[in-house]
Amino acid sequence: MPTAKELVQEIEKLSPVERVRLIDQVVRDTIKPDVEIENIWVKEAEARWEAFERGTIVAVPYESVMAKYHK
Repeated sequence: MPTAKELVQEIEKLSPVERVRLIDQVVRDTIKPDVEIENIWVKEAEARWEAFERGTIVAVPYESVMAKYHK
């Protein structure tokens, strides 16, 4: 089995896209999502989208949100 240092050397040879894919796979294999929490977030996202479509909430432009943090 390769050492961590050897793995890093091989990873450095990958393209940025391949690195992202590798990171994504490692994270997915390492951190298993909590099904209950995932279901809660799905319901929240759906409720927010429906509220947006009804016009009861408005979208805030990305630039406006980020401006608060770049002062």
